[in-house]
Amino acid sequence: MKSLLAILISFYSVTLFSQNMTNEKLDVIYTSVSDSIQGKSNAWQFYIKEVQMISITDSLHNRMRIISPITDASTLSEDVVRAALIANFHTALDVKYAIADGILWSVFIHPLKELSEHQVKDAISQVYNANVNFGTTFASTGLSFPFNQPSEEETKKEPKSILKKKKI
Repeated sequence: MKSLLAILISFYSVTLFSQNMTNEKLDVIYTSVSDSIQGKSNAWQFYIKEVQMISITDSLHNRMRIISPITDASTLSEDVVRAALIANFHTALDVKYAIADGILWSVFIHPLKELSEHQVKDAISQVYNANVNFGTTFASTGLSFPFNQPSEEETKKEPKSILKKKKI
């Protein structure tokens, strides 16, 4: 009897906490939060306060991404790229800055089905904030992981290698 009860409790807890995000649910969420939207069942383009957002899903492989173009990557200075990489570790949280096809993007990538409605809305907010805060705070939320800002002198030092170099 105890083992049957344990099985039922395990099954209940798994079904209670599992998600089943679908393209249909994403469409409803994106429509509810955007100023305008166009797209189909696995690719949307929408705007929030004039910021372009794009979402692409692959149900077969259980993947999704929400992305927002920020600027032409060729216009970025080395210092700004470095600041974005530091932000990826400390202030961008669930989104990252990435370069693809010559564009700098704010990007959220996640398994599709495991997402809740709350997580999707939070991801949209973080992608939006990472876009509009690029070049200033580089933050996707009001939170950040604590870190010591390196001095200007430290950032110009040659990086230490943690890997041993092979002798040829």
